[in-house]
Amino acid sequence: MEPLTAGNTRVKEARKLSRRSVRTERRLFLADGPKAVEGALSVEGCVVEVFVTPAALEQHAGLLADAPLTLVDDRALASLSDAVSPAGVVAVCRHIDAPLRHVVSVSRRLLVICADVRDPGNAGTVIRTADAAGADAVVLAGSSVDAYNPKTVRATVGSLFHLPFAIEPDPAAAVRAAQARGLTVLAADGAGEVDLFEADLAGPTAWLFGNEAWGLPEELAALADHRVAIPIHGRAESLNLSTAAAVCLYASARAQRR
Repeated sequence: MEPLTAGNTRVKEARKLSRRSVRTERRLFLADGPKAVEGALSVEGCVVEVFVTPAALEQHAGLLADAPLTLVDDRALASLSDAVSPAGVVAVCRHIDAPLRHVVSVSRRLLVICADVRDPGNAGTVIRTADAAGADAVVLAGSSVDAYNPKTVRATVGSLFHLPFAIEPDPAAAVRAAQARGLTVLAADGAGEVDLFEADLAGPTAWLFGNEAWGLPEELAALADHRVAIPIHGRAESLNLSTAAAVCLYASARAQRR
């Protein structure tokens, strides 16, 4: 079969998923690259179609053996990818977020709540870190970046498909839902009253992380059970969001696995 070109109607329709409004309306998004596509294929019913170049199909034949494939040429594939060097495979996927009540109910030990996290790379890295640290679920709350933004999906390196996540407009509702399920909510706050390495992290915990630039709003931080600070031993003013999340989540993972 001759590969489809960038002018093909199916390719052009898929390309529209680069816009958030179209993703939201259609409840579809693009997963770009072999790791993302592998993750998507592991979720039953998630993948609608996989666009792949002949070269990428040969390279990833095992991964794509049972996938619904459509061959495209290099220019068509590049039009679907925002990567500098496209890997030759992009999947059209159905949205996989779950309601907040479901996500909180599956979290027995470790939950991550991101409030107003705007950078797609940061959001994706936090999701990837949560997955690596063994968290049960993630909530993207408030005005956080779209979980299905191509840059967010790529930054998760497949982890978006490994753990449940919710999209919740009201961060306070996410905090209260976690507390109602018996989780202690810890706000990551540079001015927090509790030192991270002195905190009791052994119990069921929900970490609350704020915006990259201004952190957590006072009224939201006040809802947390404790505000926890990562000690800064050098002259750096602070840690960036994804690094702070990694430190906090691994501190919890270590305490919970002793």
